[in-house]
Amino acid sequence: MSTRTEKDSMGEMEVPADALYGATTARAVKNFPISGSGMSRRFIQAVGVMKGAAAKANQALGGLEKEKVDAIVTASKEVAEGKWDEHFPVDVFQTGSGTSTNMNANEVIANRACQIMGKEIGSRAIHPNDDVNRGQSSNDTMPTAMQVSALLGITNDLIPALQGLHKELEKKSSDFAKIVKTGRTHLQDATPITLGQVFKGFAGQVERGLNRLKFAQSELSELPLGGTAVGTGVNTHREFPGKTIALMAEELGLELKETGNHFCGQNNVDAMISASGCVRTVAASLYKIANDIRFMGCGPRAGLGELSLPAVQPGSSIMPGKVNPVMAEALLMVVAHVVGNDTAVLHGMYGSNFELNTMFPVTSRNLNESIDLLANAVNAFTNDCLVGLEATSAGPDGVERGLMLGTALAPVIGYDKAAAIAKTAAKEGKTIREVALRDTELTEEQLQDLLEPISMTHPQE
Repeated sequence: MSTRTEKDSMGEMEVPADALYGATTARAVKNFPISGSGMSRRFIQAVGVMKGAAAKANQALGGLEKEKVDAIVTASKEVAEGKWDEHFPVDVFQTGSGTSTNMNANEVIANRACQIMGKEIGSRAIHPNDDVNRGQSSNDTMPTAMQVSALLGITNDLIPALQGLHKELEKKSSDFAKIVKTGRTHLQDATPITLGQVFKGFAGQVERGLNRLKFAQSELSELPLGGTAVGTGVNTHREFPGKTIALMAEELGLELKETGNHFCGQNNVDAMISASGCVRTVAASLYKIANDIRFMGCGPRAGLGELSLPAVQPGSSIMPGKVNPVMAEALLMVVAHVVGNDTAVLHGMYGSNFELNTMFPVTSRNLNESIDLLANAVNAFTNDCLVGLEATSAGPDGVERGLMLGTALAPVIGYDKAAAIAKTAAKEGKTIREVALRDTELTEEQLQDLLEPISMTHPQE
């Protein structure tokens, strides 16, 4: 492989001839051959937007001349759009502050800006530290980019996916409003409930998950840019963070603001842990929803069979005609992965020592992956399972056979007598109605009113 020689503060380093990155990135590639997985696409987008905004802010503050700024802004935009992703080879498992990734971005943008200006790559006509990284430190740019990237994912991907799911759950709640089925507690038969009420419960979980994500958005939007090395803002202009953040907010369409406490802003990953906790809670809700739908559809003949799930692919390589709830299963596996990622994000707190957290990269990567996976899985589940979901007659058919219909008799004949009727019905294989008509003084008309299933799905007047 042909190479060129670049240098950084440690000396010369051989770099692939066609690489836009420089010596510091090449050292990181050599030092961290660990996973083969780098930072997320959305993270690189956030870095590109931040670097372009920083160049504009520095120009406004008299720190960079227009020719350099124009080139840096163009190069940064290309980075944000993903044009040079292959030039970001640094592994996620690297220096804990993410300095290697920050310098990777600085070098790529600097060298690309040199090309735009008609200069040679590696000439340092635009300097990665003095120009692209002006007024910045890895210690404040990396947590800024990771919070912005998570905020982008939650705002543009996860929330819309959940809104689509919520809309479809509400529709199913309306469609199934008059379908009565047997409720279940402790996995055992309970009093009747409408299928619409079941889906209303699902919709409520998603609605509350969306509210939790709003809280995550508010925390992530408070950015530590401007703290530089340890939160004091050394080597940066007082107005730099405010101007840069305002430009980022305008370009990304997000509500962003400078933190009111820079020392807190970069010495921990609390906002990321909190956001990951919100995402994990959403995932837990989705597990309950997908799993319940999967079980209500189990069968179709030897199980509950209350729901008919869309058949999207053959279910078995040996059993002809078998269809499995694959969309629900895919979502359940994503939830398991999200919970694992959340544990890794939580462990990011162990890197919070003194004035800097040193687990930025893995914290960012795992949260962004959770957001992406969950958004994609929710969209797939909504479109390929929930939309085509249908109720069967199994739910209503089972209500009359249910022993918990006896609950409606308790206010009239007392708990003990109602319990005895239920036990007799179970022993003799009869319905509550049949035993009550035989063993009580209640008439058929009275039982018709008392044991009307739909009347048991709401409080009494």
